[in-house]
Amino acid sequence: MFSKSEASKKNDLLDKAKAAREERAFMRQKEVAIIKIQALVRGFLSRRRFTKSLLDDVDKLLDYHGDDGKSAGNTINSQLYPAVDAFHAIKRFLYVYQEGRDIQRFELLCRYILKSMESQKEAKVWYVSLALNKDLVLPWLQQLKDILTICCKKLKVLKPDSPTDVKLVTLYLHMIVTFTDTATWNLLKMPGAEALTASMKQLCANIMGHLNAMGLYSMLQSLLVQGLARKKPGFTHTTLSAVFTMALRPLVASNFSCNLLLMFVSHILTAPALIQHLSSIAPEYVTSLKNHRILERCLTFLSDHQNKTAVLKIIEPNSALCLLGNLAQLSHLEPEILSANVSKFCNSVNTLLGHCCPASDDGKKKKCNAAQWHPILGWFNYSIDPRYHDCMSYVVQQLALLWNQVILNAVFISTLKTLQPDDKPQSSNDKDNTGSKGSNFLRRLQRSTAKLGSQRSGKSLSSSDVLAVCRVCEMYQMSLATLSELRRDILTGLSYRDILLPRLWRFIAELGSHGGLKVFLEYLNAGVESQPIFSVLVLFCDVAGYLIAIVDDVEFYENQVPFHSEDLIGVTSFLNSFVFKMIWDRPNEIQACRIGEGKLKYKDLFNSTHNLLMLLYDRDCRRPFGGTTNHWLVKDVKLSSLRGELEKGSKRSHLILQLIPHVIPHKERVVLFRRKVQEEKRSLGLTESALFSPHSTLISVHRSRLVEDGYQQLASLSANTLKGLIRVKFINEQGLDEAGIDQDGVFKEFLEETISTVFNPSLNLFKTTSEQRLYPSSTSFITENHLHLFEFVGKMLGKAVYEGIVVEVPFASFFLSQMLDRQNNQLYSPIDELPSLDAELYKNLTYVKHYEGDISDLDLVFSYDEDIMGKVVTHELVPGGRAFGVTNENKIKYIHLMAHFRMCAQIREQTKAFKRGFLSIVNHEWLSWFSGPELQRLISGDNAALDLSDLRKHTQYYGGFHNSHRVINWLFDVLSNDFTAQERALFLKFVTSCSKPPLLGFAHLEPPFSIRCVEVSDDQDTGDTVGSVLRGFLRIQKREPVGRLPTSSTCFNLLKLPNYQKKSTLKEKLRYAITSNTGFELS
Repeated sequence: MFSKSEASKKNDLLDKAKAAREERAFMRQKEVAIIKIQALVRGFLSRRRFTKSLLDDVDKLLDYHGDDGKSAGNTINSQLYPAVDAFHAIKRFLYVYQEGRDIQRFELLCRYILKSMESQKEAKVWYVSLALNKDLVLPWLQQLKDILTICCKKLKVLKPDSPTDVKLVTLYLHMIVTFTDTATWNLLKMPGAEALTASMKQLCANIMGHLNAMGLYSMLQSLLVQGLARKKPGFTHTTLSAVFTMALRPLVASNFSCNLLLMFVSHILTAPALIQHLSSIAPEYVTSLKNHRILERCLTFLSDHQNKTAVLKIIEPNSALCLLGNLAQLSHLEPEILSANVSKFCNSVNTLLGHCCPASDDGKKKKCNAAQWHPILGWFNYSIDPRYHDCMSYVVQQLALLWNQVILNAVFISTLKTLQPDDKPQSSNDKDNTGSKGSNFLRRLQRSTAKLGSQRSGKSLSSSDVLAVCRVCEMYQMSLATLSELRRDILTGLSYRDILLPRLWRFIAELGSHGGLKVFLEYLNAGVESQPIFSVLVLFCDVAGYLIAIVDDVEFYENQVPFHSEDLIGVTSFLNSFVFKMIWDRPNEIQACRIGEGKLKYKDLFNSTHNLLMLLYDRDCRRPFGGTTNHWLVKDVKLSSLRGELEKGSKRSHLILQLIPHVIPHKERVVLFRRKVQEEKRSLGLTESALFSPHSTLISVHRSRLVEDGYQQLASLSANTLKGLIRVKFINEQGLDEAGIDQDGVFKEFLEETISTVFNPSLNLFKTTSEQRLYPSSTSFITENHLHLFEFVGKMLGKAVYEGIVVEVPFASFFLSQMLDRQNNQLYSPIDELPSLDAELYKNLTYVKHYEGDISDLDLVFSYDEDIMGKVVTHELVPGGRAFGVTNENKIKYIHLMAHFRMCAQIREQTKAFKRGFLSIVNHEWLSWFSGPELQRLISGDNAALDLSDLRKHTQYYGGFHNSHRVINWLFDVLSNDFTAQERALFLKFVTSCSKPPLLGFAHLEPPFSIRCVEVSDDQDTGDTVGSVLRGFLRIQKREPVGRLPTSSTCFNLLKLPNYQKKSTLKEKLRYAITSNTGFELS
């Protein structure tokens, strides 16, 4: 139809038409854009001219000449214009107000308005006079609200501690204070203006209502936190007064409505240490708080569940702490109000503490990976405003008032009315004789504790006083759990304030008609979680445990702090029975408590009562306060049933052994210990039977190298091998093997000789105290491989205990405690056992503790000088201690560090090595059944007098002697009637090498005690023959053995006794032999 040329022309035509259309469309878009740009520019220029014209009006009013709004000063025009003109100028200004541009203008505007309010000239210039203009009153009121709203917004971001912001803060606060109260309005000072007062006050209330709705309290809170959450408060008297005025004004105007009280409590009283800073900066406002009964209103408000929930939704944990601190200080200032509202106060404190440390349903703290450190709460699992850290020292001071004497008296002591009749005010003569405040306290404490528990008033658990005490105890118990970093301060306050402990003990002892123990046991069976009475017992135990751990022996035994000696028996008996009952009746729950599970309240109850019980028991073991040990036994349980439980290995008997072994008689525990040893030997295949002979280890030791040879051959053996049979071959001075039989006797001799040698202070492994008690030497390092030697010595002593061989090795009590790991107890105090090491140092440290002057006068430092081989070596108790002086503030720390260094740190490595060896032989769990003194008895035998009837009953005779033999009768008659107790002990040591009898009696002495009739000297003795036995039995001898002395073989517990013809001869020779301290070589 068309040729190629025609088609090409058509396409060109179409392209040109399309390009023309696109060009026309572009031109139209361009024209539209030009019109929009022109309109925008014209609008901008028009608005700028309009804005400038509006600003010119206010600039004229303010005499402001700055072009950019930032160049003018803060001075205002001295000329004041009529309020109507000012209103219109301000209206126009607010219409075009911009935050960044008009900072200076707004500042000058506020200054102008305040100046107009203060003017003493014509009333028409007063800005507030527009309130009388019925046509302008509503627009003016809205204008004023807008201005004050801008002031609030600016205050929210200003810093009152900044030099550049402080003037603005004062200015804007002045604006808000001025227009929320009519007190400064000159308008109402005119004659006849009284009729306007009501309407003007209503106007102020309207303004305050608007500000409240716009976040007045939020602004005030921000301002308070900015100024108070710092190391030094950033408020002046004027600024803080203005802030608090505005905080209190709406509350008072609303007659303390719930809504505004909620805002006041959650926004104002949560400011850090507000009441404390008010007291120092603006004390007149503290008086205002008292006059308005703010404390009582707040406690009543917080006692309502709905109000409480609303507050907790608003505040975070730090704010809760600050609120608690402010409430505590208000309570401290008004103890009368507090006394009348104890229940509300306790509920409020518990609520806030619970909010500080939220817990899960099982009572445990929630855990998360992002824990933070809090100076009061410890490790904390929630976000913390870092601003609060700088002011926490003030909050701590406020919280400390919770356990101050004023609050304790208000919430606690007044309820516990247990003062004795002899607690009368001191006479002037008494005061003159009182040495110090401390001694006066001790006298009052001693009088108050005397005869405690002797009366029974039968207090009902449903009485108001009892319930009040329970609530207060719950509060302090929760404080201890939540304020973990203040725990020691809380316990110190509760311990030393107005003898609280004796009163609490009397309260506990007098509960119910049959005494407190029965009441607590009954409620224990009913369930711990729902019984508030247990909080009293827990708090009592926590406080008593803390105090008893820090008082020294003079205070505890002589001054009888915190309890009279009679009451200590009552407390220990109560706790003993109660803890035993908890374990006996609920072993599963106790087991759960031990592994960190179980119900929180039950765990707290058990831990608190058990800790105090064991603390008292350890103290009684060290120095008895009860006369006898019978009060440590549980009388309600038959020994037979307890023994049966132990034999069956029941869970509760196992827990008894682990937790309170002292309730089981000592003899029973020793029997159990020996049984455990035998069971272990059987399990290891170390017991000989008719079908099996256990493996034995043979060692050869030279008499002159006893320790060296024993160490070389035994130190490398495994613990199980050492528990087995060890046979010893002695090599004499000539290098020849000694003839002898080993029925454990030769090994016993080796063991006794080895122990005697290594514990000799001349070897410098051990030293002796002034009482000749042994402990590791701090200078043992001069001996090669001294730590390996200590481990070897520990193994040898452990072997002796394991085999029941008693050895006379008297240890210092502090070292026995370390062997039992008692020093790892959180309540262990090294100063308590220091007398067992160095009585002189203990005396000096006690002097330092009670020194009433300036301790720095003594020029003490945190270091200890030790003389090591003529060279003085200084040990620093803390880094840089030699230059760190002891003061009254740190002297307690110095005392404990010094005691800890001398008893623990100085010999730490030696003790660890010794224990490592000892515990490799003797199971640590078995040792935990014994106290320090009991462990000493396990090592060295019983402290009881020698029981001759028991000895005679279990004596074996050889060489013709028998139980009815004349010489044997003479022997026991001499021992019984002619020898003193000391001589009888020497006799026992002469035969067995130990002056103390076996713990379980001579039936358990290995080898058995034996007496053999001898006719010749030891070097001629070939043992028993038929002739010698017959001659001994028939009382026939070759010749009168007048010159013969008794001898012994201690390795066999064997007494070699000549067949004397006279009783006097036997007495004389035996006395000479035992006092000569010799054995084999004596003839």
